[in-house]
Parts: sequence; C-alpha cells; structure tokens
Amino acid sequence: MTPQRISLITLGVADLGRSRAFYAALGWSPAQETESIVVYQLPGMALALFERAALANDQGREAAALGTGAMTLAQNFATEPEVDAAYAAARAAGATALKAPRRAEWGGYSGYYADPDGHVWEVAMNPVWPLSEDGTLTLPGRS
Repeated sequence: MTPQRISLITLGVADLGRSRAFYAALGWSPAQETESIVVYQLPGMALALFERAALANDQGREAAALGTGAMTLAQNFATEPEVDAAYAAARAAGATALKAPRRAEWGGYSGYYADPDGHVWEVAMNPVWPLSEDGTLTLPGRS
C-alpha cells in the first residue's frame, strides 16, 4: 500500500534565477541548491524549484505538456493580519494578484496570488484548522 503522504513538491520554472529571487524576497532560504535546482525545507516536507525544460525531460514529456495553475499550494496562518501580511509580501516580491484576501463563504479568510511562473498560492486563515507553532496543519480529530 502507498503511504498517504507527500515528501516533496517540485515546481517547474522558466527561469530558476528569477524564481529563486522571488522566494528570497518572501524570506525563504534554500536548504540545498545547485545550478539546476533549489530546495527549501518545509515542516515535514520540501519544496523544489526545477527548470521547466529539465523537469519535462526528467518526466519524459514535452515541456509544453507541463501546465500551471490547475492546483493550489496553500499557506495557512493563525490570523487574518498574518494572511494580509503574507499576501502583501508576495505582491511586493512580484507576485500577480489573483484575489485579494477576504472573508470566505466557508468561514475563513483567504486570498490568492501567482508566482512568476503562474503557480497559484493561497494564503488563508481557517478557524477550524489549528496550526502548530511551526505552521504544521493537523486536521481536527487527527494526531
């Protein structure tokens, strides 16, 4: 049986230097980097930036077959002001605004932006999803 987990998310990017600079402007520091990949340690997993053409080659596909925006990466925060600050930091770093943070019909508060390669990020506060001190999300009723 395959374990229910994600260890690494890899984003295909057009310009690794540009993407590295964007995430640096958000305050992110790489745990590992080479000329072709930048890897950030996150709580319980890692996020990698990899040149899109190299990622397509590694997958055995044409680069044109790789899409963006069909999924959302999310950062949850404890408060609405933290969501606003994260959204403002992303915009200042060059993110494209998709939806400014606002109250959501599901009872929380969220907004969306796209990074320089069109990868969509949600910044949110969900009042029923508590976060640990390091930002790790554990759904209620789970341990």
